[in-house]
This record gives sequence, structure tokens and C-alpha cells, in this order.
Amino acid sequence: MELNVRDLSVSLGGASIVNKISLQVQEKKFVGLLGPNGCGKSTLLKSIYKVIKPDEGQVHLSGTDLLKSSPKAVSQLMGVVGQFNDLSFDFTVREMVMMGRTPHKKLLDADNAADFRIVDEAIRKVGLEAYSSRSYLSLSGGEKQRVILARALAQQPQFLVLDEPTNHLDVKYQLQILNIVRSLNIGVLAALHDLSLAAKYCDYLYLIKKGKVAARGEPKEVLTRERIADVFEVECEIYDIPVTGGLGIAYLASK
Repeated sequence: MELNVRDLSVSLGGASIVNKISLQVQEKKFVGLLGPNGCGKSTLLKSIYKVIKPDEGQVHLSGTDLLKSSPKAVSQLMGVVGQFNDLSFDFTVREMVMMGRTPHKKLLDADNAADFRIVDEAIRKVGLEAYSSRSYLSLSGGEKQRVILARALAQQPQFLVLDEPTNHLDVKYQLQILNIVRSLNIGVLAALHDLSLAAKYCDYLYLIKKGKVAARGEPKEVLTRERIADVFEVECEIYDIPVTGGLGIAYLASK
């Protein structure tokens, strides 16, 4: 499925947070949103998956107008993985992942054999088979994030939105999460804070500054010394990684 966002604007508390942003995620592409804290990345994503109502603009997922569709209809097409996943009440890992089946059920429908099969497969994909009966609240941050990803996978989404899914995670879990997402072979729009990871995993990038798109293109086109200095206010050197062919970023100490 292809995501098209056109002229999306959002104001919160009288302040303009997102200002006429347009973007596209082509089918099966991994697209990243980059920018400093407070630039509007998360607000933009929340508008796309209907947590925040935008002031104006259009959001279409292939032939579906997301802004005019019900939350349940959107959840049948789109999975979401956020960065904050604390709960007031505890559930087992299996119960958490089973919640991903909710958009595909009618009120009072019982879980069936197909649901259990889908949930088991989602748990297997994130490598948490041994944790199915564990308390969600007892898990580490990386384990919780994998459970949330499994819950999104249990929705059987045709598109995935990630709102800084690797924030506060160890490098091992950052790579694990992004490797799993990359292997799904579906369209992905992800807000990321690590520029090197974005260069490694994303096919295309949008660089956001003060609620507007400052640059767009493939990682090597977007992640230049000049743009990083302008948007993030840090000096760096950009280099090619010989072994993987990826893009490396070395930050310079502030004077």
C-alpha cells in the first residue's frame, strides 16, 4: 500500500506544530522522518494514525481516506509502534499481543484458533516465545518494545507507523527491532532519532525543521554536513562505511 500525505497542518495550544507537510511512502518502502526534538515528527505521525485531528490536509493509504475513516477501519490497515508503552494494569505477553486482533473482531467475539495462530506467529517473529506467560510489566524496555511490535504484527497490517521505536533501547534491541520491521516487506513510515540507523535502514528520508520539510531524498542526498549542521546544530563528518557500503556519521566536539 502507498501512503500519501498532502498539505497536513496541525496546531496545538494555538501554536503551529506541523505546517503544510506533504510526503509519500511508496509500496514496500521504508521511509524515515528525521529532525530535532520538538520539530513536529510525532505530531505528524499522530495525525496520520488519528490520535490528533489536523487543522487541514489529506491522508490517503492507497484508496482509503484515513482522516474520514473510523479508527477501527484504520487499524485494520495500519499498525503503530510508539516509544512510550507503560501500562497502569498488567497483562501477560500473550494477552498484550492478542489485543492486536481487536480491529478484526466484532463486539463480544471470542478468540478463535486463527487468532491464536496469528498471535503465536507474531510472538515468534519477535523472538519472545519463552515469554508468552510472563507479566508485561516485568519485562525490560527492549522486551516491552518487542511485545508492542508483536501486537502490531498481530493486526496483520498492510502498513506500519513507527514513532521513535528504538528510543532508550540498547544497540542490540535497536537493530533487532529495525531488522524485524525491514523483513516485513510492507510500507513503513518511521520517526527516528539516530541518523546512522536511519541511513542504514531507510530507503528515503524527510528531514523536518520547525514543522516543515527541510530536505527530502535518499539518505546520502539528505544527510550532508551542511544540512545536519543547519537542522541539528552540530558539526559532523560524513563517510562511507567500506564493509557494508552504508553511511557513517562522526560528530565533532563542540567548541
